[in-house]
Amino acid sequence: MAFQSEKKQSIIEKFRLHESDTGSPEVQVALLSERIGYLTEHFKTHKKDHHSRRGLLKLVGQRRRLLDYLRSKSVDRYKVLISELGIRK
Repeated sequence: MAFQSEKKQSIIEKFRLHESDTGSPEVQVALLSERIGYLTEHFKTHKKDHHSRRGLLKLVGQRRRLLDYLRSKSVDRYKVLISELGIRK
């Protein structure tokens, strides 16, 4: 469990906008992308895990809504974020 919190802290450090930032759209999208990537790998070995697949779809929808919000507020920040995360769009 400690490894995951360290990984989460490193993601927050990389994408935060200022010193105490933990909830900006950039940080939230980066954390969701990490979880989505983990679940995607999980489904390569557990093809019939449909309950977790539903959770994955909810995470993808939440990330999409956050990205749409960020695009409506600042197109430059949106473009930088999707290029750093390697998200298609």
